[in-house]
Amino acid sequence: MTVATDTQMRDVVVTATAATTALAPDLDGTWSALVAGESGIRALDDDFVVRYNLPVRIGGKLREHPAAHLSRIEQRRHSYVQQLALVLARQVWQSAGAPEVDPQRLAVSIGTGLGGGDALVSALEALNTGGYRTVSPLTVPMVMPNGPAARVGLEIGAKAGVFAPTSACASGAEAIAHAWRLIATGAADIVVAGGVEGYIEALPIAGFAMMRALSTRNDDPRGACRPFDRNRDGFVFGEAGALLVLESAEFAAARGARVHGRVLGAGITSDGYHITGTDPDGDGSARAMRAAIAAAGLTPADIQHVNAHATGTPVGDSSEARAIAEVTPHAAVYAPKGALGHSVGAVGALEALLALNALRDGIIPPTLNFEQHDGAVDIDVVHGTARREPLTYGLSNSFGFGGHNVSLALGRP
Repeated sequence: MTVATDTQMRDVVVTATAATTALAPDLDGTWSALVAGESGIRALDDDFVVRYNLPVRIGGKLREHPAAHLSRIEQRRHSYVQQLALVLARQVWQSAGAPEVDPQRLAVSIGTGLGGGDALVSALEALNTGGYRTVSPLTVPMVMPNGPAARVGLEIGAKAGVFAPTSACASGAEAIAHAWRLIATGAADIVVAGGVEGYIEALPIAGFAMMRALSTRNDDPRGACRPFDRNRDGFVFGEAGALLVLESAEFAAARGARVHGRVLGAGITSDGYHITGTDPDGDGSARAMRAAIAAAGLTPADIQHVNAHATGTPVGDSSEARAIAEVTPHAAVYAPKGALGHSVGAVGALEALLALNALRDGIIPPTLNFEQHDGAVDIDVVHGTARREPLTYGLSNSFGFGGHNVSLALGRP
């Protein structure tokens, strides 16, 4: 397959988007709610909260389960993340107009943090209660982390490659970065990309609570996650899935596709610092941001908006704030996790879509619960009410356990 040289890098555009979140079952509803300053974080009413006496009892659960759009057979044969990927893929593919493309020029790149953990738990329960003959023969395909990407690849007949980044909380953003490179270098004409993640359950809550990474403001769900705020005490789990269709600008123009935005470049770095802790000086984050800007052919002064990873943890937010202040100190910053929670492998893709909406509409939603600056680093965090101003270029940052750093450079349509 012919790959373009650096001097022949192709422009990459977004021709369709789809998402489901704790605020709405679609991207438009989510976006409107975010601009209005609404929150999707609420008290959890699941039985497991009481059964295990969990110290954290809040989260951003989806407004609609993906199973509502699938047949019973599809529900039985797919893990939760695969169900989510299939539903969103069908939506985004139809939204793109179900384009006619050579399968050998069509690829998929979908990330997830944990894969089909629910299927693994179910298989183990079956094994313990009924023996090995009660374990589904589909257990392995349902559990494997590449399952969502593989299922979507089969759904649309992609033959230019199926990619499945598992880079913790940077997975969705890294999937978009790989999609951008595939198209920009000429390896594909269209890529379905994004991220999905499993639902809120007792085990991840317990694990992160023991790490003291979660907010324990159970009596104030809306005010629990406080990105960049002096009184932040941890993140809040959220559920989400987000996919988009990327195309070469030439291919999209030839078929008359609507353009929602542009992916201009990507930067991927690693901290080499700690398995869970981020480099406190923000070096890896800053290098990813600079790499994305350079790949886009821009300068730091061109970046007007940064969609921050900002989870609401004390060290993580300070680290990212230092990187933003060092690279793009003038940019208007938005942190969506205050309203949506942290959806791990899906969040990088979701927040890239939110950044594209901000550029398209010239609107930056307010960061919820930002009341007192911590005083360590001064950055322009949009809060209180949405800010309206013309926007052309922005960055979307995503960072994950293990020291994964991804920054996407984005442009308006």
